Amino acid sequence: MKIEHVALNVPDPLAMGRWYVDHLGFKVKRRVMESPWVHFLCDDSDRVMLEIYGNPDVPVPDYGATDPLVLHVAFVSNDIESDSQRLLSAGATLCGEVQITPAGDRLAMLRDPWGIALQLVQRATPLLD
Repeated sequence: MKIEHVALNVPDPLAMGRWYVDHLGFKVKRRVMESPWVHFLCDDSDRVMLEIYGNPDVPVPDYGATDPLVLHVAFVSNDIESDSQRLLSAGATLCGEVQITPAGDRLAMLRDPWGIALQLVQRATPLLD
């Protein structure tokens, strides 16, 4: 078994999909341009997808009030400071300082414009190819 996607019910999937494409390098694999505005977004590895949609029949979680350690989407970064600044300029917000783990990994936590926590990860030893 392998994960095909992780899904998030969000308040504005059209704008969020555009932001993820423009600022995180995602590609749209499939979308439905009517309610619930489903967007399957794939990262640049073409192996990991997020589904974002706006289902009006169920509540949208208050992502901004959710502790980032409860829910976040992590991205590999080769330059945390540069990537953080670029995303901040695009409307993300910072959730604290860069952390260094005992393993030597560098982590930065931000929130996208809709409150979803985004973690930038610069591993001392990469976990994935």
